[in-house]
Amino acid sequence: MSQSASPKPHVAVIGLGSMGFGMATSLRRAGFAVTGCDVSADAVKRFISDGGAGARTPAEAAKGADIVVSVVVNAAQTETILFGKDGVAETLPKDAVFVSSATMDPDVARRLAKQLEATGRHYLDAPISGGAQRAAQGELTVLASGSAAAFAKARPALDAMAAKLYELGDAAGQGAAFKMINQLLAGVHIAAASEAITFAAKQGLDIRKVYEVITASAGNSWMFENRVPHVLDGDYTPRSAVEIFVKDLGIIQDMARTAKFPVPVAAAALQMFLMTAASGMGRDDDASVARMYARVTGTHLPGEPK
Repeated sequence: MSQSASPKPHVAVIGLGSMGFGMATSLRRAGFAVTGCDVSADAVKRFISDGGAGARTPAEAAKGADIVVSVVVNAAQTETILFGKDGVAETLPKDAVFVSSATMDPDVARRLAKQLEATGRHYLDAPISGGAQRAAQGELTVLASGSAAAFAKARPALDAMAAKLYELGDAAGQGAAFKMINQLLAGVHIAAASEAITFAAKQGLDIRKVYEVITASAGNSWMFENRVPHVLDGDYTPRSAVEIFVKDLGIIQDMARTAKFPVPVAAAALQMFLMTAASGMGRDDDASVARMYARVTGTHLPGEPK
C-alpha cells in the first residue's frame, strides 16, 4: 500500500511588494499554504483575493509556520520584523527557519543570525536577484548561506521561488557579501547606461538606434539592455527605485572604508543616484539617473518636457 506524500511546509511571506508578492504567488502555485503580511492592508487584501491567507502582523503570520520568507528593503526592517513589537521571534515555532531576502551589510546578517539561532530557530541569509517578473515566475537567483539545517528546512520554498540557488557558505554573511558585489556592479552599470544614453541624445543621435547598436556590441550590459527601454519609453514607474541604490551603494562605501579598499567607480555612481534622489526622483525607477543627466545638461529625453 503506497504512502501518501508528506504535506508541504506552511510558509509565511513578510513583505508583499513587487518582489514579495511574486514570491508568495510562486509558492502558492507550487502548492504551499502561504500566509502574507505587509504594512499595507491593501497589499494583504490583494493577496487574499488572489487565494492566499493574510495576517496583520509578522507574529501572526509566523504562528505555526515552518518557513518565514522576509522580503523587505533593508536590515533595519528585517530586525524589526524579527525582534520588534509583534515580531516573528514572538511566535515562530522552534526549529523553523527565517529566510532573509533583504540586501544588507554582511556583519548585520551575521548578528541577526546569531541572535535568532540562540532562540532555537534557523536563519538563512538569502538575498535575491532577478526583478519582479522573475519573482512572479519562480525564477529568481538566490544567493544563500547558512547552516545545513537552515538549508534543509528552507529548500522546498527555495526550489519554488528560484531558478538558480547558489549555496555560498555554512554561515550567514556570505550570501550578503556576494549580493553586495552584485549591487556594486548593478549600480555602476545603471549609472553608466544612463550617462551613455543621455550623452547620445545630447549628440543628436536616434537613441532607439543607439539601443539597437549597443545591445549588439561590446559596450552592452544587462542593465543597459534592461533599463534603457524605460528611458526610450519615458516610463519611470518604479520597478527598482533610485533609493535602493542610494542604500546599497552606501553600504558598499561603508564596507570598503572598513576594509580600507578603494571603490572610486562605485563612489561616483553613488553620487549620481544621490543627485537623482535629491532632484525629487528617489522613489522613481532607477533609470531616472538618465533624467537627472538630461536636466543638468539641457538634453531632451522621451516623455520629458522640452
